[in-house]
This record gives sequence, C-alpha cells and structure tokens, in this order.
Amino acid sequence: MSETVLSIRGLERTYDTAAGGLTVLKGVDLDLQAGEIVGLIGPSGSGKSSLLHAAGLLEHPNGGRITVLGQDCTDLSDAQRSRVRLATVGFVYQFHHLLPEFTALDNVALPQMIAGRPRKAAQARARELLEQLGLKDRVNHQPAQLSGGEQQRVAIARALANRPRLLLADEPTGNLDPHTSTAVFDNLYDLARREGVAALVATHNLELARHMDRVFALRDGHLEPQA
Repeated sequence: MSETVLSIRGLERTYDTAAGGLTVLKGVDLDLQAGEIVGLIGPSGSGKSSLLHAAGLLEHPNGGRITVLGQDCTDLSDAQRSRVRLATVGFVYQFHHLLPEFTALDNVALPQMIAGRPRKAAQARARELLEQLGLKDRVNHQPAQLSGGEQQRVAIARALANRPRLLLADEPTGNLDPHTSTAVFDNLYDLARREGVAALVATHNLELARHMDRVFALRDGHLEPQA
C-alpha cells in the first residue's frame, strides 16, 4: 500500500476584499500518495493557487487540517513550517524565478547547500538532474542565455534537488508555447515518476491533465473528481 504523503481535510480559505469576504475553498479534502501525479484544473480565481499554497505550508488556511507524511502541520509555527517545507516540499511556478547572476548548475545546487549539503555533492546532484532534463550542454549558462523552456527545466531540477517527497506545481507550463509546454510537461512528468514524488499539478491545459493519474476540478470551492 502506498504511503500517504499529503492529507488535507476540511480546508477552508477566505480572503478579505473591498466587497467583503471571498471564500475560494469550502471544505476541501484530498489525499496524495507517494509516486502519483494528480492534476488540478479550474478557471482563474477558482482557488488552485490557494490550495497549493496551503498544501505547501506557505499560507495559513482559515479552517481544516493539513498533514504531511503523518505530521499534522496545521498549528506549527512559521519556523517549524519552514523546516518541513525545506525537508519535504518542492515548488515549481509559472515563472521560473531563477537567480539571474548564477548558472543553471548553481541555481540547482544552491538550495541543496542552504539545506546543508556540501558544494561538491550539491553540484553533482544538480548536474545529474539537469542532464536528465536534456540540459547537459547548458549547465554553465545563465538564465538569460537559456530559452523559456530551458529555464523552466532548470526550475524543475531546482524543485527536485533536495529530493522532496511532495512536488507542487502551479501552472508550470503556462508561460510557454504549446509545443514547448508539452515537452516541458513530459520532462516534469518523467522526472517526478523517476524520483517517486507525490505531485499536485495545477494547469489550464486539459490535454496535459489527461496524462495524470487522477484529475480534480476546483469548482465553487469544492474538488470534483474527473473521469
């Protein structure tokens, strides 16, 4: 039986707006197992990012409980939540957020070094991931010297560098043209499979979502499984 990496129960999220409270998550339940890739679809403003931010312990929900690898993280302090994120969670965003002054290799090595891994080991892991993503000849290039698809591949490598158990991706191909989007998604999918992570991927691309193990639509604050 697969290990449950992420368990969400009764998640609620409300934002204060000029027009009053806006509730985007209304009692969401979700379990993610080790090794599975789950898609999250829904229109802009439906709460996909809110769900990912809560799952990744970046935001405090208004209600519900979040458990990561059996640890209830709901009431942890910010410092404790940061430690769980560093040890357990990898993030990929629509925009790569790479450090422009560093090479691809160093962008992937840096988070490992922050986590305490020696430089040589961090660079070896970075090189391994980048080569798996087809960037063997681009490891010493800075982000400005890379195409959009290459930059996003570096961001994927960075997200997986510390061997997270949970990968959260928020529109990871949303800023790319259709051809590049498909190629980058295939890279993300294959590498996530190889690493054995539990992945939750928010996307507008229904064609890409069909390749995932399960897909949920977020509508009116609730998750609806898709056939």
